[in-house]
Parts: sequence; structure tokens; C-alpha cells
Amino acid sequence: MKKLLYFTLLIGGLFISQSADAQVRVNINIGSQPLWGPVGYDYVRYYYMPEIDVYYNVASRKYTYYQGNRWVTKSKLPGKYRNFDLFRTYKVVINDANPWNYHKRHRGEYGRHARNYHQVVLRDAPRHHHDNRGRTKHNYDKKSNKHRGHKHDHRR
Repeated sequence: MKKLLYFTLLIGGLFISQSADAQVRVNINIGSQPLWGPVGYDYVRYYYMPEIDVYYNVASRKYTYYQGNRWVTKSKLPGKYRNFDLFRTYKVVINDANPWNYHKRHRGEYGRHARNYHQVVLRDAPRHHHDNRGRTKHNYDKKSNKHRGHKHDHRR
């Protein structure tokens, strides 16, 4: 009888530790994304804005851009972009560490989106609801890139 009890406790403990481990590994930063970020991402490390050639770190809320002859990271954009509309410009989601190390590739690949003003941002997104598993479901057509721009996500 004792063996059955210990076996049951062992199996129960394994299930509890596995579900707790799964919960710890979930990596969502929806609440910390700025309202000017594009719709459709549960996790974002950086936004690249090809129109002004700037990276934005979502976690630290800082901008990284080329100034002089080096990359600098600041809490504000340079003065020449003081009146720049972050809600209107196109953003590319990049989940690489230090994405500016691949800047030449990013500029070449996404530069054509510099004047694309059709990307839906979080502020303007339709209301969403949660399904029975607690996942967010957006009330927009995920297949329609026409209204919200293209979705890019580089994970390494």
C-alpha cells in the first residue's frame, strides 16, 4: 500500500513540475509593447524602422541608431526626429540580439517599406478576446496583409 502511495505522489509531482516548467518558459511581452507597435506579435525584442534607420528595444524602451561613426543607444530619438510619427511609420519585428550587427542586410531587405503607412498598430487594433485556453485571439483577418502590412519575425 505504501508503494502505491509513493508511486502516486511521484507521478503527481512530475505532472506538477512539468506544468510549472511550461508556465515559466512562456515568453510574452504584450503589455510592454508600445501602442505604436504593429499588431500580431506576442513577443518582440526589437522593432526596426526603415524610414529613419533606427532600432527600438521593447524591453529597455531605448533607441539604437548610427551617430557619427558608431551605434549609440539612447532613451530618445535624435533631435531631427523630434516630431516623427511612430504610429505611422512601418516597423519590422526582429528578435535577434544586437540586430544592428546585421544592419546592411536589414536595410537592403526592408528599405522598400520605408514609406509604407498601412501597418495596423496596437492602438488602432480591433478589440480582442481570449479563447478557452487563455490565448489572445484578435478579431482581424490574419491572412490579410493588405491592411496591416507584412509580418516579419526573425528568430535565431
